[in-house]
Formats: sequence, C-alpha cells, structure tokens
Amino acid sequence: MNEPTSLLVRGGVLVDPSSGMHCRGDLAIAGERIHAVGAEAAGFHAERVIDADGCLVMPGLMDLCARLGEPGGEAAGLLDSELAAAGAGGVTRVVCPPDTDPVLDEPSLVEMLRWRARRIKRSRVYALGALTVGLRGERLAEMASLVKASCIGLSQAGTPLTDTQMLLRAMQYASTFGYKVWLPAIDAHLGRGVAASGPYAQRLGLVGVPVVAETVALQTIFELVRATGCAVHLCRMSSAAGVELLRRAKAEGLPVSADVSIHNLLLTDLDIGWFDARMRLEPPLRQQADREALQQALADGTIDALVSDHTPVESDDKILPFGEAAPGASGVELLLPAVLEYARRCRLPMPQALAAVTTRAAAAARIEPPRLQAGAAAECIVVDPEVRWKPLPESLHSRAKHTPLGDFELQGRVRATIIDGRLIHEQAPAAP
Repeated sequence: MNEPTSLLVRGGVLVDPSSGMHCRGDLAIAGERIHAVGAEAAGFHAERVIDADGCLVMPGLMDLCARLGEPGGEAAGLLDSELAAAGAGGVTRVVCPPDTDPVLDEPSLVEMLRWRARRIKRSRVYALGALTVGLRGERLAEMASLVKASCIGLSQAGTPLTDTQMLLRAMQYASTFGYKVWLPAIDAHLGRGVAASGPYAQRLGLVGVPVVAETVALQTIFELVRATGCAVHLCRMSSAAGVELLRRAKAEGLPVSADVSIHNLLLTDLDIGWFDARMRLEPPLRQQADREALQQALADGTIDALVSDHTPVESDDKILPFGEAAPGASGVELLLPAVLEYARRCRLPMPQALAAVTTRAAAAARIEPPRLQAGAAAECIVVDPEVRWKPLPESLHSRAKHTPLGDFELQGRVRATIIDGRLIHEQAPAAP
C-alpha cells in the first residue's frame, strides 16, 4: 500500500512535553517531516485527513525497557509481532536490553537486530550492549565495539553482577570513554525470592525479596559511581527506601538516572491475590507505601522514566504454580494507558506526566526526543483518552498475552501511530 505524502491531523489537543504546549490545533505532515503545528497548519492540503476531535495528539512514546526476542534465526516473526505491539501502544522508540538469545555481546548481533528492525519499518529500536560476555560476569564485553555498533549504553539487563571487582573495572572503563552503564537495582544474593517480603508473602508461604536487596545494591552502585565518575541508569526501582537513597544521590550530584515499571507504579503485592502467576514479576510488587513513594518520585523527577518492562513469556512458562512461573509480562501496548492512569492518580498536567515517557526518558538514554514542531521528524500519536478497554489476549499484538493488568479496565487507547510520515498503526474509533 502506498503511503500518503501528506497528512493532516485535525482538531486534536496538541500536547508536547518538550515545549509545554497543551492546546487545541492541527498538525500538518509533509513527507517525513512536520510541516506546521497549530494555527499555522490552516490551509494545508493533505492527501489524508485524520479526524482527531476529542483526542490528544502527542509525540511518540519512548520505552526504555522492552524485550524483542532473538536478534537472528527465527527472530523475524517474533520481532515483527513485538514491534507491532509497540506501534499499537504508541511507542515509537524502544530500548532493547541485551538479554536476547543469543545475548547482545557482539557487534554483529547488534547490527542484525537493528537491520531486522529497519526492514520491518515500525518503531525505532535502540540496543543496549552486554556489559559482560553472555551476561555471566566472567569477562568484560568489547564495550567500544558495541558502542561503535550504535549501542546507546552497556547493561546487565536483569542480571546483577556478583563480582564487585568486575563491576568496578567495567565502570572505570565506561567512565573513561563516556559510556553509560545500565544496572538493575537488585543484589544477586538477597534477591532470590518470588514476591516482596511482607505479611502477604508470608501468609501465602512465598519466598520473599526484602527491601535491602534493593538498598544494598544501590549503596554499592553509588559508592562505585563516586569512585569512578561513571554515569549509571538504575533499572526498575521498587521501594520507598530505594527512592530515598536515589533522591540523596541526585542531591549530591551523582550522574545517575532511574526508571520504574508500569506494574510497580500501579499495583501492589495484594494484587497477587490467590497465587496469580501473572503477577510474578522482577522486581516484585511491593506494598502500598512503596507504590505511593514511586508515584511521587516519578512526579517530582527523582525517577526519570516510566517503562513497560515488556518481557514476553510463553504460556507454558507462565501457567505454573506462582513460585515456578517465569517472571515477566507483556506491557509495551499498555504504557500509554498506564501514563494516563498515573496522571489521574497524581493529578498531574498532561505534559508533565508524558515527560516520563518522552523528554525525560530520552534524556536518560541520551537521545533527542520527538517533538511537535515544524521541521521535526513526523513521529507522533493520536490518542483517545476516554475510551475504556480491557487488555484481553485477543486484543494484544504481542505473541505473549500475559499481563498483570489483564482484568483491569484501562482508560485511553492509541488511535493512530505515525513514524516518518507513515501511518504504521490505526485503530478504528470506539463505537458511541
């Protein structure tokens, strides 16, 4: 199908966190670029008009943690489905951790992933290279080669390094060349559990993960940052105590950023219910006080970004007793309604809430964010903020259908996703 060379998104509410814009107007797109915004779009003649009345028009979202499958072999189908899920969720930029199969510890694998993503022509994919070979922590990966292959940082994904000497060496090397290291806020030994420590896990007889699993890891990382000057991004904060340590580190001026997953931001350990394996996540869901601290930290900028932590898990690995089920959930399609729910709960202006998945997320990843301004790349989404829906398996594009939010009625859904002037996803308006 030939794509239109010009688009007019008409009558929506334009929201752009980079400029603070929040007003009604039109968005004119010519080719791969935004031609005009707001009143300046009047008189623009387009081949295709998208009626955005009652909708929000905003830059595409950026997800700093979405797993996409293998970079080679049978990856094409899996990668296609996961990028289709991203497009359906309005996520136009995806950061892929290195815990693929095989691990992204060689430039050729990174280049293959990016090549496949470009051929699919959906969301933009940014890769994180492995910090150590195979993520086993036995030998440092060739960091310089991985960055040259366009990795935006080095990561252990969800596998913490147990050897602090190795981590010190890695951070010294990364600091020398200005690379950013992405680390999970979890201690490998203290984090060997399946649910957050507390009365509920104890009642269910589940092995707990104490808060100190996060705080011990953070204290170690911050000491190494002080020693090396290495810039670090902390992946998936989960506790109020961890938030307080992060706040102090930022006040001290340490070069650190952080994110939180949509699940830890919206749910608590009580949502596990009667051993619901969909709630088997890493980090685990914690108590209400932790959730409230995470929401406040994201609102005030202590936590920089909100992520889906998209981890497709096949049914055979999920439909098991809670303690045996594989951790993870599909989430990239749910990032947008999670942001809208977070904005409602915290009573935040829309530009401020969206910054956690646009400008602040991009800054943490050292990437220029998409913007709604003339001359910028046409990378935007149209969102119906009022439509209510349930993320039932048949409504999700990801191959893996398991999500902790599956029984919840969500509010807000993407009507259209545009990248470089191409309409890569379109959802019919909800019936009145």
